[in-house]
Amino acid sequence: MILYEYPFNERIRTYLRLEQLFRRLGLLMQREHPLDHHYAITSIFEVMDVGARADLKSDVLKDLDKQKHALNAFRGNPAIAEAILDETIAQLDVCFNALNGLAGKAGQLLTENDWLMGIRSRVGIPGGTCEFDLPAYYAWQHGPAASRQADLQRWYSVLAPLAQSIRLLLKLIRDSGTSQKVMCNGGQYQQNLPQGRSFQLLRLRIDEGLGLIPEISGNRLMVSVRLMRLGEDARLHAGNEDADFELALCA
Repeated sequence: MILYEYPFNERIRTYLRLEQLFRRLGLLMQREHPLDHHYAITSIFEVMDVGARADLKSDVLKDLDKQKHALNAFRGNPAIAEAILDETIAQLDVCFNALNGLAGKAGQLLTENDWLMGIRSRVGIPGGTCEFDLPAYYAWQHGPAASRQADLQRWYSVLAPLAQSIRLLLKLIRDSGTSQKVMCNGGQYQQNLPQGRSFQLLRLRIDEGLGLIPEISGNRLMVSVRLMRLGEDARLHAGNEDADFELALCA
């Protein structure tokens, strides 16, 4: 099964992009080749670019607080495990305090590192990080892998509160959805959304063996899925066959 996710608002779209960047950064940091560490650094810069939004930190803090209040409303409910509820609320508090304790925007402390910012100014230029452009960076890449990993871990620690907050928020949002199997007739599927309820994320799982690619669109009133197939001309063409997939709407 291949999982596709579709955000219903710009805030969740930003969270998903950051999650992808942090996931890539985590994988690259574990490796030892200098090329992997080069792309780890560029991933850090991408996180900083996304985090430069003036309201991002405020949005994350508001969402953490909103989730905490929503979970507190479940206290005393006999269907809720109090220990798990307390643990989740404690995680929200940890994330909130860590992110709130950071000065300025996400990654702002890294902008004070002239060595890193020198790389950042060149990384957008094709071939701009060659040894004759950045000899200090070239020497760093030839250093011990453990030393490079320690540097990367130190730089990541500045972004870690944001990464942990995003990861927790998306987990809670995803857990709110219940998956159901639906049938797509003639390659088209539409579903009206209930009025008065706001969804943040759509999750769609489809059998990889079908060779179908879903094109998803949606708003607060309706979601639409069109199944496409990659043709021999390397273009997507509308599929007209019936197929089923799993769909979850997450609030």
